[in-house]
This record gives sequence, structure tokens and C-alpha cells, in this order.
Amino acid sequence: MELTDPQAIRALAHPLRLDLVELLGQGPMTAAECARALGSTQANCSFHLRQLAKYGFVAPAAAGDDRRERRWQLLDYEQNWTSEEPELTMALDQVFIRRESARLLDWTTRAAAERGEWRRAAALGGATVALTPDELRDVVRRYGELIDYLMPKFGERIGDRSKWPAGSRPVRILFAATPLVDPLATDATEATSATAATVQPTKTTKRAKRPPR
Repeated sequence: MELTDPQAIRALAHPLRLDLVELLGQGPMTAAECARALGSTQANCSFHLRQLAKYGFVAPAAAGDDRRERRWQLLDYEQNWTSEEPELTMALDQVFIRRESARLLDWTTRAAAERGEWRRAAALGGATVALTPDELRDVVRRYGELIDYLMPKFGERIGDRSKWPAGSRPVRILFAATPLVDPLATDATEATSATAATVQPTKTTKRAKRPPR
């Protein structure tokens, strides 16, 4: 889903709504099931699910065992937002970054209690290199190729927990490519414009085929 509508972008700029979008990537759920999984309330999740439905992110799913409860499904497992006007996406960018930062920090506090196999498999890292805008776009493109490689291999697990292999769990793969201020730049105007012209990276939640409405 390519988001360009300002109202749809603003509608997604809420941490619980991002949580709901990601949670429904595991398959259709009721508001009550979402509330239990996210530590929220049924009424709160129901309200935010209706707001997500209003802008086409989710829709009612086929009834489950209890036909009295409405189930919701995700309509697209990928949400990308880009704009030539940074202020349009700023709120959603900031919610996204705060949410991802909190989860990274949470991992550092949980890691000591995790089984050794998960501690050894997890990774955090980064690199700072000098790039031109064209080179940066090429790096972002190559990350997209990595995601394209992952989806045929693991994509069928998205939206259907019954296809998860034994011993698996959700793993977040995060990418960021953000121009920094050059502390040694002699041209202050150039250093400032470098941050003002930050490339709006593609934010990928999940990628897979859109389920039927």
C-alpha cells in the first residue's frame, strides 16, 4: 500500500494502530484477541480498528467459531509512505521511530533472560559511510532486493500462524538510512541542507500478496 493521502498518513500515526496492523499480519483476529495480545482494552482496539478500516488498512474478515464477534483482517501487508513535503509524514515517521527504538531497547533488557540460541542469532549493528544521494538510493534499492528475496522463502507464513515452523517467533528486521550532519563541514549551509533534504526511506511492515476482501 502506497500512502500519499494526508488523512490516511495521519490515521496511521498512532502506536497502537501500528501495533494492530503488525498483529493482524499473523492472521484475522477479533478486537478482544487484539486487546489481550497488546495489553489494551477491547473497546480501545475496536475503536482503532474501525479507524484503520475507514482508511482501507483493515476490513471485516470471515466469521470465526464465535459468529457474535467480528474478526478483522489486514488488507495489505506492506505500508509505504513517501512525500516531497517532510512535514506531511513527520508525525508518522516519529511514531514509527519511537516505536522501533522502544523495541530495540526492550530487547537489550530482555536479552540476558533469553535462551542462548536467540541471543546468538540476534544482531544489532550500523555503519557510517560517505555517500552521494545516488549511492544512498542504490543502498535502499539493495535492501528492497533483500526483502524481495525473503518473501518467496518466508512470505507464506505471513497471515497464517499455522504455517509457522516449530520454534519460530516474530523477528523484526529493521532498516534505516539517514543522512547525518557532517561535524567537520566548513560550509554551514551545506551541512544544514543535508539534514533538511533527508531521503524519505520506505518503511516496510510486511510484504506479501494482498488477501481477498
